[in-house]
Amino acid sequence: MNPKHRRFVADLKQAGIDREIQILDEHTHTAAAAASYLGCEVAAIANSLVFDCEGEALLIMSSGAGRVDTKVVGAALGGVSLKRATPDFVKQATGQVIGGVAPAGHPAPLRTVIDTALRDFDELWVAAGTADSLMPLSYDELIRLTGGTELVVR
Repeated sequence: MNPKHRRFVADLKQAGIDREIQILDEHTHTAAAAASYLGCEVAAIANSLVFDCEGEALLIMSSGAGRVDTKVVGAALGGVSLKRATPDFVKQATGQVIGGVAPAGHPAPLRTVIDTALRDFDELWVAAGTADSLMPLSYDELIRLTGGTELVVR
């Protein structure tokens, strides 16, 4: 098993979640690509977006159908400033590459925000640590796994 998958599965087990990682025969770097591969709505893809929050990594799990409004999220988190993280910043914070960032399995837990739009789906799909892996989770499992703060991110 890939070390990135192993770390993710360890965090899942610690959260009491028993799910299987699905290894794909192609990379799905975008929500649209993942939805097309799975045959689901793009909104059911939970994007793992890392932002630079005044020097600290902030993971936002957002619906693949929307865009994150950094001003709205920054204001909700107490007036902090957010900017899109560089690929190097993402890799350092998560140990994973953009397009494959899982909601967990990182070197250290990340402050996480969960887009409330994801509540609309019984089954969400998240990256599992690599761009060729996905895993289904429920909204409640995503909250339990990440300890994330629920927010409207648009």
